Amino acid sequence: MDHKCVDHCLTEAERKAFEQDGYFIVKNALDPDHVEKLIEATDRIDAKYNGKEGHLLNERNNLFVRDFVGKDKIFINLVDWYRTFPKVFGILGWNIQLYHSHLNVTYTLESQDKQDKILGWHQDSDRINKEIDNVFPQPRFSLKIGYFLTDCSESGRGNFHLIPGSHLKKNIAFPQDDRSYELKEGISVLAPPGSAVYFDRRIWHSASANYWEHPRKVLFYGYSYRWIRPRDNMTVDITGMDPIRQQLFGSATEGGGYTSPKDDDVPLRTWIREQLGEAAVAE
Repeated sequence: MDHKCVDHCLTEAERKAFEQDGYFIVKNALDPDHVEKLIEATDRIDAKYNGKEGHLLNERNNLFVRDFVGKDKIFINLVDWYRTFPKVFGILGWNIQLYHSHLNVTYTLESQDKQDKILGWHQDSDRINKEIDNVFPQPRFSLKIGYFLTDCSESGRGNFHLIPGSHLKKNIAFPQDDRSYELKEGISVLAPPGSAVYFDRRIWHSASANYWEHPRKVLFYGYSYRWIRPRDNMTVDITGMDPIRQQLFGSATEGGGYTSPKDDDVPLRTWIREQLGEAAVAE
């Protein structure tokens, strides 16, 4: 793993924001030339999968491709990207994996019909939220990073919407129990190209319509504890990867290595201990 990770660890301000608000933004997580290469790779996937069954999110025909990471090496390299990944293990610790990924392209709408503005407020993890509903606050379990490749620094560009602090609320009051309304406490996240938006799985969030002249392109990487089953098929070939990446893509020496890991199961723990000290891997 890149030694430059030690220069991009989670700050106290970021930790506080994540605990209180459920999200934070890292601008310039990706350089402009890196963004352009990621857009080129995204466009290749768009050309291949656009319109194919199973890859359309909704009736608006926006592209939604799960498990995209192995489709190009440039996507794999973001899994432990030195400017962003240290903040992941700063929040979740070292017994982690990539359990979910999806590539989203939100195409331009020419009209601004009221129906197009409908939001879809939700929390991630589906059944987890229902089956431990008696626990409050619910455990975090996972988080996502959204890498914004196109400019969402203004509203109306398919922006990510969220309700700050909602990861710690028992209930959200939706008008007539309908999760499609804009809420006064909800915000449109303004993310310039190259930004990384971190958010807690419990936070209420939504996609939105895009009225800009360019499609919105975002890459989402979901990290969880290793004892949670992946949400994707995880088809990435880990042959020849370094040990930490193998860990992140689900490798273990045996079944018990997910809940009672040895050093060979979690080389990330050894790396953190060697680079950041014993206190950084406290049980």
